[in-house]
Amino acid sequence: MAEPAQQVDRPLPEHTEVAVIGAGLAGLAAARRLNDAGRDVVVLEATDGVGGRVRSDLVKGYRLDRGFQVLLTAYPELGKQFDVNALDLRRFEPGALVWNGTKMHLVGDPTRRPRTLLKTGLAPVGSITDKVRLLRQRIRLGRTSAPALLRQEDLSTLEALKNDGFSQAMIDGFFRPFVGGIQLDPALATSRRMFDVVLKSLFAGAAAVPAGGMQAIPDQLAGRLPNGTVRLNARVGAVRPGEVALADGRTLTADRVVIAAEGPGAAKLLGLATVGSKSASCVWFGAPTPPITDRYIVVDGTGQGPALNVAVMTNVAPEYGPADSALIAAACPGVDDANLEPAVRKQLRGIWGPTVDSWSHLRTDAIAHGQPKQQPPFAPKQAVSLGDGMFVCGDHRDTASIQGALFSGRRCADAVRAGLG
Repeated sequence: MAEPAQQVDRPLPEHTEVAVIGAGLAGLAAARRLNDAGRDVVVLEATDGVGGRVRSDLVKGYRLDRGFQVLLTAYPELGKQFDVNALDLRRFEPGALVWNGTKMHLVGDPTRRPRTLLKTGLAPVGSITDKVRLLRQRIRLGRTSAPALLRQEDLSTLEALKNDGFSQAMIDGFFRPFVGGIQLDPALATSRRMFDVVLKSLFAGAAAVPAGGMQAIPDQLAGRLPNGTVRLNARVGAVRPGEVALADGRTLTADRVVIAAEGPGAAKLLGLATVGSKSASCVWFGAPTPPITDRYIVVDGTGQGPALNVAVMTNVAPEYGPADSALIAAACPGVDDANLEPAVRKQLRGIWGPTVDSWSHLRTDAIAHGQPKQQPPFAPKQAVSLGDGMFVCGDHRDTASIQGALFSGRRCADAVRAGLG
């Protein structure tokens, strides 16, 4: 399998059939599709590696993703674009452990884990009626296709939950930290179309991470491109039909230009409407022993924050840390703050006691643009062809998810191929 390389010793070609700006998931998916069709492609990436927002780093022997991220195995593009077995996925248990300020309670998925039925039913998280409504949601979403969900009448997630009859206690104690954490939206202002698609994916599959970290996802895409296709540290300063101008003064002409930068960057390069951003932060800790032994995500149902979700990553994927150690990710959706560690440590000390004081702070990720805002009325599948041989793709053109980025890249590549004939 060929490996992508920045090839600093190889001059940038003067011309290519397709120039792709950005080596995130959408750009790599587009480049793969075009390369497989026999097209000449050059991918220009501003940073030192592929993946965009989906990257990982080794820090003191721990594998840290850039922010807390998971892959939902039910995403349709996963089977279409990847050798899934090669990703070596490690799965979280379905459901969550909910901290209510005094005790941890399990809200499981009895349809997949029957042994969790009694604990889930007795958990003081919402009411029995709320849990029956959640089961009805599961049945409804299982019977409805994702395209149909994306066409339904739209309103905010919060309004949808209230209309569906969920109690305020269930909304605040479960949905706000759990789904709000996945969508980086504690206010639950995101489109219910997007919420239903995410919930459907959670019910149909598992939340997982590759054993080698989330970096394994873009690495597999890029690894199937010819050597030298991806040029790293190649920041683009401007684009116009038929030409790409790099920040260092070099230029590249192209029959087609695909902008696959994240939403704000694409909007700036193309002069499009501003793409709103949902921010996120994640505080990473290393510990000698894990605070829990389960593979569940822990959600803080008290609403006190700043962390809404906590995951012991080494319980799920031991490869994320050295032997006889634990890696803890404390995710703070909706917050862009590199100085959260003291507040998060205090919060976690309230859950697990003074043992938290022995944990080492590995890093805090503060991410200004974690996902594009997709509030109602949300219209997915936005145009990828802008005319004059210019194209754009990314999760901001489809759904704010790994699925959306991959699907957008694939359909953008198909539009480019159609234009080239």
